[in-house]
Amino acid sequence: MCLRSISSSALPFPMARTVSVSISLQSQPHRHRHLLSVAKHHHHAFLRFPKRNHCNLSLSVSASHSSSSSSSSSVPNPLQTGRFLTNEELENLEFLGNYSYHQELESGLLWVRLMREEEMDMTVTLLSESFAESMMMATGYVKLLEFLVKNYLIERRATMPYSATLLGIYRENGEEDFELAGTVELTFDKKGANANPPTPTPPKNSPYICNMAVRKPLRRRGIGWHLLKAGEELITKMSSSREVYLHCRIVDEGPFNMYTKAGYSIVKTDSILTLLTLQRRRHLMRKELPVSENASELDTTSEQPT
Repeated sequence: MCLRSISSSALPFPMARTVSVSISLQSQPHRHRHLLSVAKHHHHAFLRFPKRNHCNLSLSVSASHSSSSSSSSSVPNPLQTGRFLTNEELENLEFLGNYSYHQELESGLLWVRLMREEEMDMTVTLLSESFAESMMMATGYVKLLEFLVKNYLIERRATMPYSATLLGIYRENGEEDFELAGTVELTFDKKGANANPPTPTPPKNSPYICNMAVRKPLRRRGIGWHLLKAGEELITKMSSSREVYLHCRIVDEGPFNMYTKAGYSIVKTDSILTLLTLQRRRHLMRKELPVSENASELDTTSEQPT
């Protein structure tokens, strides 16, 4: 997969490296569970990240937002997308803010939910380090990437609720603290589509998954797989379209195998002339998602890689 243009200048970057994502996690139906948080209270419980480098941050377990007034056609946005939202958009945004996906892994607990504004910097660092690794860039370029990626995330945040950036938060067995494990970006329809997507170009009105990254020390635990599953689940709730697209670089054998096992197939592949632009060739892949009314109806255990 590939990072779409980071800013209005349309600078293309390869997708965050997920080649080490595990595809050997054994299916464990008895350990699988989904939780959709619909908390309405006005206090927050907090998860504290362990004090390690730049990933130290408190994240709220759940957040509540006051419902909009039916007499107002446009109300302030509680998640601060930088614009006013209609009542329908506010309801969708509140749903995004309350979305939660939990999965017990063999090594710990994974929790996936919407990125908050105060969590942007740590997400920027994760993506920048992953891009630098993927492009085999010197560490000195990470700061430049952080500047570009942050501008990109700010722009993407303004498109909510037509897009969303999810965080994967992980707690190791025997540990008390949670830490940032990974991230994935979703686009639900053309209103959230990027103006300059990578090639081959996906349909703008179809859901799109991109920029999935897992922190290097936490790879090969099934985290990437469940970021993908959480993204698919949320897409079924937010979009009427069931065709979801993503990109995968030809050289990324690990992610390609994971996407194939998850039910994605190649639609189109970049021309060999793409190499003349110093870009890696990519596959555009597609999957037909099942129709589901409830999170529990999604079969994510039978599809786990073996």
